[in-house]
Amino acid sequence: QVQLVESGGGLVQAGGSLKLSCAASGLTFRVYNMGWFRQAPGKERQFVAAISRTGGTTTYADSVKGRFTVSRDNAESTMYLEMNSLKVEDTAVYSCAANRFTIQATQDDYDYWGQGTQVTVSS
Repeated sequence: QVQLVESGGGLVQAGGSLKLSCAASGLTFRVYNMGWFRQAPGKERQFVAAISRTGGTTTYADSVKGRFTVSRDNAESTMYLEMNSLKVEDTAVYSCAANRFTIQATQDDYDYWGQGTQVTVSS
């Protein structure tokens, strides 16, 4: 049974930092490209960042470039999202997902999803 479990969310002031984790089990983590997505209240889920199987390639949404960093530890089957200089508009439920195809995959191409962790940025 595949499980992706996010943690590390919380309440932070604008300008602050958080580091999210996504712990995977039940799959061969190293063969999956991994992604972070977020969904704010009343809005569609949007792409945040993705990382290739080896961690050698990453891609980011323009809105988070230079502020967020995605990384992974294949030995620990865990992906991370370090978020700095947080803005009120970063408030959302952040979910991780896994796909076997490409880090350019659309949401529909992701095979597995976590339940999400809430990030709230106050002004």
